[in-house]
Amino acid sequence: MSTAVCVDVGSTYTKACLVDLAGGVLLGRAEVPTTSDTDVLTGLDHAVAELGGAGGAQMYVCSSAGGGLRLAVVGYESLVTAEAGHRVGLSAGAQVVHVAAGPLDGRAVAALRASRPDVILLVGGTDGGDGEVLLHNARRLGTSRLRVPVVVAGNADVRQEAAGVLAARRIPVTVTGNVLPRIGELEPGPARAAIREVFLRHVIGGKRLSRGTRFASLVRAATPDAVLAGVELLADGTGAGVLVVDVGGATTDVYSALVPDAEAETGPRRDVAGTLWRSRTVEGDLGVGVGAPGVVVAAAAEKLPAPDIGGGRPYDAGTDRRLAATAAMIALRRHARGHSPGPGLPRTGGRDLRDVRLVVGSGGVLRHGGGDEVLDAVLGDTAGGWAAPAAARRTVDTRYVLAAAGLLAVDHPAAAAGLLHAL
Repeated sequence: MSTAVCVDVGSTYTKACLVDLAGGVLLGRAEVPTTSDTDVLTGLDHAVAELGGAGGAQMYVCSSAGGGLRLAVVGYESLVTAEAGHRVGLSAGAQVVHVAAGPLDGRAVAALRASRPDVILLVGGTDGGDGEVLLHNARRLGTSRLRVPVVVAGNADVRQEAAGVLAARRIPVTVTGNVLPRIGELEPGPARAAIREVFLRHVIGGKRLSRGTRFASLVRAATPDAVLAGVELLADGTGAGVLVVDVGGATTDVYSALVPDAEAETGPRRDVAGTLWRSRTVEGDLGVGVGAPGVVVAAAAEKLPAPDIGGGRPYDAGTDRRLAATAAMIALRRHARGHSPGPGLPRTGGRDLRDVRLVVGSGGVLRHGGGDEVLDAVLGDTAGGWAAPAAARRTVDTRYVLAAAGLLAVDHPAAAAGLLHAL
């Protein structure tokens, strides 16, 4: 039997699945605490051992341990290229910790440095458009004290020159296709792939999660990137819109894969920053662990009842479920309504989720009995400023197969699709 072991090394738990590649059948699961305080390989090896050992199985690993991938976006204009870069960064499995627009000055560089990014996505200008801002920002990054890798994904006419400026300062730099080659045409693929490669090459080792090089050699993707690949595969298989809400201890992630609308791509409703039909947002202030205080604050802002978290962790099961339900509601509101790139600026990037036909819940609270309460809250949210799916089937990813399917999607697409059949 040809098998694969798919492992997600999370900040709190390490989850492993043993998969029969011939039929896409889940043969076993294991879940152990992540050993990030010592060496994450200890927990990873423990999880694999609970499955009987890897033996001849192929290994596929994704990771969000150590805070995952922190990305800053530096763009040309807040409502167009910076916004496009923001959307691409989220789709690449990153937590976008900072967005800057326009020519960088000393204050902007200081704010960028304070966000502690792992990677900077430098964008700006459509192909053949203005290149001065992109070059100016490359020079400012080159003379700053920031020494993190930069992915240049802007105006084709000047991006090689911008990369040369950074390389001359010995800053690791990767050049890839423009995220917005033309107004309204968002092309996330090249930048998403480049960010993934930088994450694997520079970020995993820099987190000091493991003493040797073995862990870095095993990891193939950031966990949110793997999950989004699984969501995309699920949407392709069903031919309908899919919505996933994943409530974790520190963040709440929302993924949506929608059926493309020609009018929204080329007609009068076209978004100047382009439309991502497969999208993800991450809410870094919402979670059931370290993110619980953020849920209370955000609930007050949304005029929702705030869960009583008393003196903090540990919470009882009821409190965990109320926290998860509130976090999911707020995250879905933000995802569907979009966001404003700055004070007084209009919201952009909203999602019309009315035609979604499958809603999937994920996260430890949902998998351990809280799924109904959380999904009831999400689908019953009639006062959040967004239109909930009208006729969706709902389920919980109790077997945690979305990340595994995403990891297998390229090398073993039939097995990955088989894993998703039971959702």
